Amino acid sequence: MSNDSKPATQVTIEKLRNGRWAFVLKRGSVVYPAHGQFASQIEAISAGQAALKALEAKR
Repeated sequence: MSNDSKPATQVTIEKLRNGRWAFVLKRGSVVYPAHGQFASQIEAISAGQAALKALEAKR
């Protein structure tokens, strides 16, 4: 399987109803639920990037 046929993975950051931050992973058409309840947006971004890096390392 070439790299072109693998689904693109992306991380988005969302603010939850309780004012906390979470990240959402999307791979192709599959959306994984929000993870974490971070106090700041920066914490959510760094955790999301770490999760993305870990997923890409498993490929």
